[in-house]
Amino acid sequence: MLPRSARLTESERFRLAVRRGTRAGSRALVLHWLPSDDVDASQVGFVVSKAVGNAVVRNRVKRQLRHLTREHLTELPGRGVLVVRANPSAARVSRVDLERDLVLGLGRLRSRGE
Repeated sequence: MLPRSARLTESERFRLAVRRGTRAGSRALVLHWLPSDDVDASQVGFVVSKAVGNAVVRNRVKRQLRHLTREHLTELPGRGVLVVRANPSAARVSRVDLERDLVLGLGRLRSRGE
């Protein structure tokens, strides 16, 4: 589970990160990063739409993403807001592939931020 301080709960920050943030995509995930000095620690939110699958599948994907993101919080490029959006193919890939896509996306975001 993500620490409470790392959870993104404000809809306005979700919207800003998706609309104005830097985007890095892969087959299963799209990551949106918006640097922000307004937050004490980086915050992470997840978007898993009905296109991914039924409620059971969406919740499984979201749980896996929360767990994987918690392990890689230190790899975020500074303070800001990260929105992880699952593509429909996220329901069919393994946990290892989800982690690979997450790490790949975070690496792309870091390289764009430098």
